[in-house]
Amino acid sequence: MHGTKNSLKHIPARCPCLAVGLAVMAFGVAFSIAGALGTSPISSVPYVTSCISGLSVGTTTIIMNCIFVLIQIAILRRQYQWFQLLQIPAAILFGLMIDVGEWVLRGISWSNYFQQWVLCAIGIALVALGVSIEVMAKLVTTAGEGVVLAICQVTSLKFGNVKVAFDVTLVCISIVTGLLCLGRLEGVREGTVAAAICVGLLTKQFKKPVGKFEEKFLL
Repeated sequence: MHGTKNSLKHIPARCPCLAVGLAVMAFGVAFSIAGALGTSPISSVPYVTSCISGLSVGTTTIIMNCIFVLIQIAILRRQYQWFQLLQIPAAILFGLMIDVGEWVLRGISWSNYFQQWVLCAIGIALVALGVSIEVMAKLVTTAGEGVVLAICQVTSLKFGNVKVAFDVTLVCISIVTGLLCLGRLEGVREGTVAAAICVGLLTKQFKKPVGKFEEKFLL
């Protein structure tokens, strides 16, 4: 997990960084929703359950992340680091900011497919930037990433392979849930595929400039 003794030296500075990272990610999700070409894999389940339940995407995101925390505890048991319970307030902030992002972008509309892709691309870029900032904070992981790390901790599987399987599982759950409960796909389209491919690649590109900020202010 991200948290280390060195990172704890600058908690007052790292907490705002984590908050900023989560807020940027949340606005990325909001842009993806506005583009209507599908959300990222991690947000696909909250989106479709929001459509079914009538709850906001932010609320369903908070619920899903709390479930992820419980899954981590079930997997790791005595190995679970209780510091990671801070994933819950982080998830609450993330969910609230998604709702704020949707409210801010409520006036944005599109009239053609190209404009949809512009919104989707902005969303993907913001999610990647937010992930980079969140990782730089070195406090807690997102709850979804925590599940992947927990599985890796108790198995010999590689993080990349588990992450792909985890994302595919979430997308499959979204597809099946949407078809069974709504009779149609919701939140899973070509933009979901683009997010699955591009977020990781863009995160690597953001790593260098974000790392320079960390060296200057957080080390």
